[in-house]
Formats: sequence, structure tokens, C-alpha cells
Amino acid sequence: MRLAVLGGGGFRVPLVYGALLRDTAEPRVREVVLYDVSPERLEAVSHVLRGLAAGHDDPPLVRTTTDLDSALREAAFVFSAIRVGGLAGRVADERVALELGLLGQETTGPGGVAFGLRTVPVAVHVAERVAALAPGAWVINFTNPAGMITEAMQRVLGDRVVGICDSPIGLVRRAAAALGLDPARVSPDYVGLNHLGWLRGLTYEGRDVLPRLLADDALLRQVEEARLLGPDWVRTLGALPNEYLYYYYFTREAVASTSGRTRGESLVEQQDRFYAAALARPAEAPDAWARARKERDTSYMAEERDATGAGERSAADLEAGGYEGIALALMAAIARGEPATMILNVRNGTAVAGLPPDAVVEIPCVVDGSGVRPLAAGAPPGRFLGLMQQVKAVEQTAVEAALTGSSRLAVAAFALHPLVDSVSTGQRLLDGYRARIPELAAVFPS
Repeated sequence: MRLAVLGGGGFRVPLVYGALLRDTAEPRVREVVLYDVSPERLEAVSHVLRGLAAGHDDPPLVRTTTDLDSALREAAFVFSAIRVGGLAGRVADERVALELGLLGQETTGPGGVAFGLRTVPVAVHVAERVAALAPGAWVINFTNPAGMITEAMQRVLGDRVVGICDSPIGLVRRAAAALGLDPARVSPDYVGLNHLGWLRGLTYEGRDVLPRLLADDALLRQVEEARLLGPDWVRTLGALPNEYLYYYYFTREAVASTSGRTRGESLVEQQDRFYAAALARPAEAPDAWARARKERDTSYMAEERDATGAGERSAADLEAGGYEGIALALMAAIARGEPATMILNVRNGTAVAGLPPDAVVEIPCVVDGSGVRPLAAGAPPGRFLGLMQQVKAVEQTAVEAALTGSSRLAVAAFALHPLVDSVSTGQRLLDGYRARIPELAAVFPS
């Protein structure tokens, strides 16, 4: 099989390739085509992949290209992890919001809306080229904001676009580990949108064991999300929230904790060092990448954890891996007919009452050779559903704005977001992003 990786010069591509190296069952990916707009980044990542492949028998062949159509032809799977505007765009996503006293985060709040507004047209173009050149391919989307982008691409490709994220499985894994259970033997009751979900139950041998976890402070202290949001609050909710809900439940604290460099500014510095080192000393590229990855992982949500006293991320968490494992499991389930249940971003249909059928939701799904089938999630309580409905309305408004070039709808997408407090602020956000991000200005020239 051929796998096309869009955003193939991205920092996390070696994680995907490493997962492919560990996969020996058949059929498996024999060729990986890396596509990126930057030949320099492609070259740097290629040096890392060559180092990872050394010593492996029959590793997947790697080819690089800056031509999208060349990457897509004959692909069985397309992995999309593009970043329109690069890290400079992410820095602006964060800074423009912070300068207005709002949350500066790349996927949550105004930054996520800005990211989506400039990415949707590119993602839809990619979907159109997939439809033309690889109509039988499955698209696995990790491009953020993942729910919004998956929903936009589904307008072209339907259910053959599936969004993935490592946050839900990480939450399930941590909850199971705190209870001393094997994560592979528990069934999660999880419902939400991407970066906006709750673990409402955890079934083990026919019994929901989540209440036992919620009732025990010592056990909760082993779960990063509970440390981040506080045991009293998760008990009040009656569920374990996805870590990104910290930004909704503790908005003022999140804004106040952002001091000095933003996450995007830190990553620019880290990744510039890595790419320069990989190009200057190709033989040392794998070691340079490993160092940069460790620095990146340990600094994830560091300010939020410092502000709440949540402490450092656990070594087990850092070693457990993330989205690359989900991507590989999803490909294996479809290509080899290996049934699996996993939390994915898929079309809602009737799975979550209270949301439109075409809305992309993040819920448990059964995956096998016939495709992906969402499991009924049951009606979320009002304290969850109301937030989901509002954020989904923002996502769908942003998609329409991006596809029509409507500045009026773009302002509405910002203004309707629960983390933005006025229509006039929505206009200032659009003006600020338009001035700082050329790719967004191209979508909304006036």
C-alpha cells in the first residue's frame, strides 16, 4: 500500500514512520510519499527517516515531492497534517488574541477559528484532488482544528474522511492506569467535539468503574486532567474532561498564565534549531529530532500545569505514544479487516442527540474492513450539550465563511465563540489576523 503524508516535512512525521516500521502484518504500507511546500523541511525529515530505517529489514520506501498531485496518485491512504501559514501563523493565532485580552491558543478559542478560516479552503482543495486522483483512498485528518477541517473535507469525500486526535485515548489510558486496569480491556463512554469532550464512563467487565475513580482523591491525582482541573470540579461535572476544557472552565487563569513566550513562539525556536541541525549534519538528524521531541513533549501545557500545580507529565505518558498509533490502528482495521473500537472524529448522523446530522463529533466508533461506524453516544447532559452546540455553530459558521470569502461570517464565527465577548471584538480579531497572516488575508481580502 502507498501512504501519502501531506505536511510531510512536519516535525511529527518521524512518529508515523516509526509506527510503520513496527508494523509487520500484511498488507502493510510499502511506500510513503511525503508532500510539503518546503523542500528544505522535506530534506531534513528524510534524514531522520533514513536513520530510523537503518537496521530494519524491508522498511517502507520513502519518496518526497512538492507536487500535491504526484503525492496523491495511487495512494490507499492519505494522512493530512498540513499547517497553512506555518508556525508563524500559529504565533499570530496566539498573539492577536492575547493582545485583546483573550485566550491565545492554536485550536481553542479565536486562535482556532483563525487557523480554521485559512485552512478550510486548502483542505477542501486537497479533498477535491483526492477525489480526482485517488477516489478509493481513505483520508486520515490530523490537521487542526481537526473537527472543523474534517467536516469541511467531508463535503467532498463524505465518510472516507476520518479525523483523529490523541487527547481522548490519552485520557482513557490515564484513567484506566490510575485504576490499575489494562487500557485495552476498558470501554470508554466518551462524547464531544475535537478538543471539547468528556469521559462519562469507563466499563470494565460489564461495570462502570469511573465513579470509583472520581470518588478517590489519591487515584485522581494520577490523572493529569484531574490534576489540571481539580478533583472537586471533575466530581461536580461527574466526568473527566478532555485537557483542552481547561481553557473553557478556567479561562481567566489560562490567559493570566501566559507570560513571556507563547507556545507557538517556543516551538518556532525549538524547531528552527532542529531543522538547521538536521540539514547541517544529516547523520546526526535522528538524535537531533529525538532531543527536540523530548523538549517539545515535556513542555506541553507547561504554563497551565505550573499555574494549577498539576506537576510534570508522567514518564509513562510521554512514552505511550499518541496519534501515530491511532493512525496505524485505523489503517490496519480498514485494510486488514482487523476490528477495532476507537475514538474518532466522524459524521454525527444520529449518534449524538442535539447536534446536526452533518456535524463532525468525537465519539467511539467500530472500525473494520467495511469502514467506520459511530456508536450511539446517548444524550449529553445540558452542561455539556450547550457548549458543544455553541462551538459546533462556530465551526460551521467558520467553514461557510472560509468557502465563501465572507468577512461578515468570519466576524460572526469569532463573535459567536464562548471565549470571545463581543461582536466588536470579533471584528478586531479579523482585522488583526488579516494584518498578520497573509494566508488569512488572501481568503478575506476586505
